[in-house]
Amino acid sequence: MKPAVCTPGASASSRPKRKACWCEPSPNWRRRRAGSKSDVPIRALSDVGYAIASVDYRLSPVAPFPAQVHDIKAAIRYLRAKEKEYGYDARRIAIAGSSAGGHLAALVGVSNGHSELEGTVGEHLQESSDVQAIVSFYGMSNLTTILSQSTPHGLKVRVPALQLLLGGQPEEKAELARLASPVFQVDAKDPPLLLLHGDQDPQAPINQSHELQGRYDAAGVPCRLVVVHGGKHGGSEFFDHQRLKLVQEFLVERLQ
Repeated sequence: MKPAVCTPGASASSRPKRKACWCEPSPNWRRRRAGSKSDVPIRALSDVGYAIASVDYRLSPVAPFPAQVHDIKAAIRYLRAKEKEYGYDARRIAIAGSSAGGHLAALVGVSNGHSELEGTVGEHLQESSDVQAIVSFYGMSNLTTILSQSTPHGLKVRVPALQLLLGGQPEEKAELARLASPVFQVDAKDPPLLLLHGDQDPQAPINQSHELQGRYDAAGVPCRLVVVHGGKHGGSEFFDHQRLKLVQEFLVERLQ
């Protein structure tokens, strides 16, 4: 996987060019959002010294889980291998994403060194795929509970999506559903996490973020949940100046 990279402009040249990796949001892991490469919603971070890489991955109609995680980890290894070529600091990388991309960002982040999720994709297997911070916008965290938490609308969206992603429903693919759920991978060595979620989300219930925050709290790892009151599944309010400022402050604190 060769991600598209946006490096900081001249105004940010005096700042450290740390890396932020954006997992492209694919509606329900199934299709690519139109224009997603050209309008990465955290692109403004490049103005304050962060290099942004937009990462694609194989979608579920092409390849079931865990291909998506294997591809993203391959992209991170690629970014580390190309550090000097692009001119950023790849020692500390943050991963972020929204919706299905948020789910995958969290899963990649909490599975540093996980043998089943590492994969062998790409040409830079000697490089580390570890990340040092995670930002998840309205992502899923527990595929074994999401259906029981969903609205009728959410079920119409989620049931066919999980069928493609897992090759069956979570109760039929219980072991795979657990492997694909960030909540079951959390341990005390995981990187800090920032969650942003709307309390009126009809597709990914906010309980998904509450569950992940609970696992982080139990492991004693830094985690913050920002509730967007009235927020649904996406929208400009998640990426306005106020919320991106929170993301920037989180990265400044956690990528030192």
